[in-house]
Amino acid sequence: MFRLTSDFKPTGDQPQAMENLTKGVQKGLKDQVLLGVTGSGKTFTMANVIQNLGMPTLIISHNKTLAGQLYQEMRDFFPDNAVCYFVSYYDYYQPEAYIPQTDTYIEKEAEINELIDKLRLQTTANILTRHDVIVIASVSCIYNIGSPSEYGKFTLKLSVGESADWTSMSKRLVELLYERSEFEFQRGTFRVRGNYLDIYPAYEDFGYRIDSKGKRIAKITKFEPLTGREISSDMPALLLYPAKHYLMEREVFLKVEDKIRADLSDEYKALKQTGNMVEAERLLRRVNYDLEMIKEVGYVNGIENYSRYFDGRKPGDPPYTLLDYFKIAYHGRFLVFVDESHMTVPQLRGMHRGDHARKKTLVEFGFRLKAAFDNRPLTFDEFYAIPPYFIYVSATPDEWEMHRGPVTEQFLRPTGIIDPRILIRPAKNEIEDLIGEISSRVARSEKILVTTLTKKTAEDLTDYLRDRNFRCAYLHSDIKTLERSDVLDNLRKNEYDVLIGVNLLREGLDLPEVSLVAILDADREGFLRSKTSLIQTMGRAARNIKGAIIIYADHTTGSIKGAVTEIERRRNYQVKYNKKHRIQPQTIQKPIREKIIEKEAGDILDIEKKGRRWDENHLSKIHINSLTGYDRKKLIKRLEREMRDQAENLNFELAIKIRDKVRELKQL
Repeated sequence: MFRLTSDFKPTGDQPQAMENLTKGVQKGLKDQVLLGVTGSGKTFTMANVIQNLGMPTLIISHNKTLAGQLYQEMRDFFPDNAVCYFVSYYDYYQPEAYIPQTDTYIEKEAEINELIDKLRLQTTANILTRHDVIVIASVSCIYNIGSPSEYGKFTLKLSVGESADWTSMSKRLVELLYERSEFEFQRGTFRVRGNYLDIYPAYEDFGYRIDSKGKRIAKITKFEPLTGREISSDMPALLLYPAKHYLMEREVFLKVEDKIRADLSDEYKALKQTGNMVEAERLLRRVNYDLEMIKEVGYVNGIENYSRYFDGRKPGDPPYTLLDYFKIAYHGRFLVFVDESHMTVPQLRGMHRGDHARKKTLVEFGFRLKAAFDNRPLTFDEFYAIPPYFIYVSATPDEWEMHRGPVTEQFLRPTGIIDPRILIRPAKNEIEDLIGEISSRVARSEKILVTTLTKKTAEDLTDYLRDRNFRCAYLHSDIKTLERSDVLDNLRKNEYDVLIGVNLLREGLDLPEVSLVAILDADREGFLRSKTSLIQTMGRAARNIKGAIIIYADHTTGSIKGAVTEIERRRNYQVKYNKKHRIQPQTIQKPIREKIIEKEAGDILDIEKKGRRWDENHLSKIHINSLTGYDRKKLIKRLEREMRDQAENLNFELAIKIRDKVRELKQL
């Protein structure tokens, strides 16, 4: 089912780890731990276990940057299988909230990343149609996305020879939340062109053209939406899934409307009886408005707070999440890796409590019905009960994981690299000392990571170093999801020398070019400077034979002592192995992988809008016979403007080629 493709061969203690974990699952062990040091090839071990077991797999990471890196690695290991990426699709998210102390109501505000939304939809479509699925997800996978059973019912199957009734097809596509768009052909839209209908699935990178002859479907063609180039024309049938995860039919709403109004009446009376007249009137107005909006347009901001009614769940029932898709599609037989478990498990534990506290205030002050409590992430116990097999992966697993099941250790690095040497220096004048260290390493074309305590410090230090002509960037949670991986790639591509961050420069980042990790304010005891955090941060320099750590601290804390002791223990372990097997340490050589999503060229008609310039490659992608008359006229105007711009910039050769393309288009 899974075919692992790699130039690597299991070495050191990897074979033993792979065998132990595989046998543990086969014996029915629910919990296992893989304790592997940084650079020991934990991801490669995970990939081999997946291949050995042949089971659909969910890998959960605690942050999107690490999830993106895991996705890139697994995609390379399994090029012939369905490797999926499922993280929160918000570039910006401000949840609905109320602050009683200042009487401040904060409305929900969000900016959705359409490319990540596409990958999420692609994930659920793959789970429902394939067995060879590996999903790399953030902790957002425990949030409500609607019932997989209902999602699976919302499909449209088109087959050659069936009736070609564009009206009924269009109605069904609208029910699946596709939009009709005659001019802007983008994901989640369809258009009708005489004797054919084009559909651009929300979860695919290509479109489908349904050709009719008489009143029957004559041909189904897969094509590139950008160019119109035909990819395949021998498709006997097409199965389409919805354009969104959460669907609600009007009939469903009509069935539950009375129940919502009954709950509204009960909660309204309860607020009045306790003397909360303002809150009672607020709740009455809010819910009545929401219900009228849902009835008229099928949507209202905050509709997810009524999801319990639409899903048919009882109060307190767990929501439907990505894990339910795995459970239903694979009949409960799948594997879950919890990567960097020392961070991921606490996040999974805390998400429900934080969500409930925010909703409690909204309910008490009349902004939401109590049903809002059921639009929530899973509790940890609910989450833990669903998967049959867990493997917790970390270089520093917590006590909770260590006591769950057998621990498999993976301490040896195939490259023989020894843990970096550690230098402790006073925090006084730390910036000037750091600049000297950066300068010496930049001269040797080596890269540097600097970790600070706050985002503001990271940004200020970045500006300070840029003023001194260092090529640097900062990395923190305000940077958009997909751009974080780009920043890391740009460091490897030699566009930057220094990367500065807070909490994103810890677990899992795989940057072999980094020879120095500098930890500022290391003596500030706390979450970011705990023993575990320090060990994880130090591990970023464990992929380069010149790796070194500089800890800036005015006094040595217990966490610093513990981290240094543990790193020394691991150094000695690797040194003994190297001597015994006569291994000469070597810096890891790792290719720069393809981006999670290549920035799309987009519609050929929309290049300037996306900040791109025309070139010969764009011209070659234009298949003029595939364009509609409207699109041709629109393209001619764009090309004529570009032709003049190229001529003004003295790019006469390209201007002539654009002129020829314009003439070709005008002849049609």
